[in-house]
Amino acid sequence: MSLPVLVAIVVLGIALSVAAVHFTGGSKMATLTGADQAIGRFAEDFPDEIAIAVRLTADSRSAFLDLGHGRTGIVHGIGDCFLTRIVTPGDVIVSNADETNTIQVRLTDFTWKGGRFRLASDVDARALLNALEPRDTSSAREAA
Repeated sequence: MSLPVLVAIVVLGIALSVAAVHFTGGSKMATLTGADQAIGRFAEDFPDEIAIAVRLTADSRSAFLDLGHGRTGIVHGIGDCFLTRIVTPGDVIVSNADETNTIQVRLTDFTWKGGRFRLASDVDARALLNALEPRDTSSAREAA
């Protein structure tokens, strides 16, 4: 078999494989339809946790759940699946991004490093930023 024919067969095989994955749903992006779906998906992995408030991102790919006691639950779409995490202010580095209603979250977890999240409103962005900022407990200990 000549080299040009072999190259053509390989290129065609790769193109057909990529097309098959795409048309069978392999390039589908998971999105949340609302707060109820975010709570339900989070409860599949953490059934004993109860969310007090849910903040969805503007693109509906992520949700942040207030779990109380300084803990935040995260539901984030990766591909056609959802990743869930529970974080505390000590687990993240959070900052305002340059865009409106957007925050940057960096996790210490090596399996997922976080990302940029644009929330639906400025109120949600500020509340999430406040929930994930580290607390200075040394002044409270000194006062006690």
